[in-house]
Amino acid sequence: MRCRDPQPTEQQIDISPLIDMVFILLIFFMVSTTFVKDMKVDINRPGAQSAGMASTKAIRLFIDAQGQVYLDGEPVRVWVIQSRLRERLKNQANPSVLVVTDGKVPAERLVEVVDQARLAGASDVGVATEQEAGAG
Repeated sequence: MRCRDPQPTEQQIDISPLIDMVFILLIFFMVSTTFVKDMKVDINRPGAQSAGMASTKAIRLFIDAQGQVYLDGEPVRVWVIQSRLRERLKNQANPSVLVVTDGKVPAERLVEVVDQARLAGASDVGVATEQEAGAG
């Protein structure tokens, strides 16, 4: 009886499940980044008969019931809005701003914020209602 040395077998790793998982994760992250993230400020938006859908690429300014203005979740003073918006609007082809405001905000505060947005270079400034920005 002869003893034979076992032949070394080549082992291969099947990477097709790995590639499938990478593509699934890629699709998941691409889809999840397109959601519009509204700030968690309690705002009761006014309604309007002529409301339409707002652009998802519009920069959103929030005004709460106390008149405090927020940009990207951070409180900003009215006189700072123009400079902060100008930085964000310079890279956009169609610069637009959407002001999401509480129904109890005085018209004077709303006009100040809209005026600052226009001075910053926004070609389209809108005020969100319940139908435009979604309820709650």
